[in-house]
Amino acid sequence: MRRNEHELTDQERIDTLIGSCQVCRLGFVDGDRPYIVPLNFGYAREGGRRIFYFHGAREGRKMDLARRNGTAGFELDTAHELHEGDAACSYSFRYQSVIGSGTVRELTDPEEKRRALTCIMEHYTGKTDWEFPDAALGRTAVLALTVEELAAKVRE
Repeated sequence: MRRNEHELTDQERIDTLIGSCQVCRLGFVDGDRPYIVPLNFGYAREGGRRIFYFHGAREGRKMDLARRNGTAGFELDTAHELHEGDAACSYSFRYQSVIGSGTVRELTDPEEKRRALTCIMEHYTGKTDWEFPDAALGRTAVLALTVEELAAKVRE
């Protein structure tokens, strides 16, 4: 990170920052081009590792790339605020962000998928008492991204 004074290293604060985000952008390499998709997500710390969960259709570009590459980058940001200045160069923008990369795998076990989908729903609703019928699980793809690299930045 070029501007170390903005680096966030407190692990609990990073978790809080991630919890306050509404969208995670997942980035893949597709041949010689990037492919980035904004997604709803769930987030958990399991066994000391950070894991993001995503869901979607079983087929499509995102799933093709996840299955083929097995790795992805991610980005989340929140707390956006423009601070005005007297001149164009004295304006600034406040934000909090997290970027990183990790390994991606498709979950196939129904119980793993249920736990991941519950995690996603908890992120947005605060509730964990969801039921996911077998038919819905069968037509839903669920990805788990295990974080290998992570950097967080806060500009206040």
